[in-house]
Amino acid sequence: MSDIYKDLTSDEWLFHEKHYILSETDDRGIILYANDLFCEIAGYTREELIGKPHNIVRHPDMPRVAFKGLWDDLRNKGFWTGYVKNRRKDNGYYWVYATALRKNHPDGTTTYLSVRLKPSRNNVDACEKLYAELRAQE
Repeated sequence: MSDIYKDLTSDEWLFHEKHYILSETDDRGIILYANDLFCEIAGYTREELIGKPHNIVRHPDMPRVAFKGLWDDLRNKGFWTGYVKNRRKDNGYYWVYATALRKNHPDGTTTYLSVRLKPSRNNVDACEKLYAELRAQE
């Protein structure tokens, strides 16, 4: 049985609650690591993701201000949490509840670890409305 499944009424893809998406990027947002579920839900092979900017999965429905807040929080607080709509390679989409953490390494480099869980439908519905309002203000 696959860890992902498609909603038959839309282009949305979902994953099971017990699983998580994991990735790591460098300080420029270039993907260094992608777990199997990230590859599967995004519709890319690992080779297609590694070395690419994480925004390869950015969905156009996401307001720019959401990512400004993400990077501001990562730089200032070292972590960020929020809801994100991502685009698949086939132009489908999937929602995640993401936690991103800054990792400062002994050699002076910084990487960012992101763990994504399946969000509740109520939170996705609320975010869709909010993000549409934010995009209208851009």
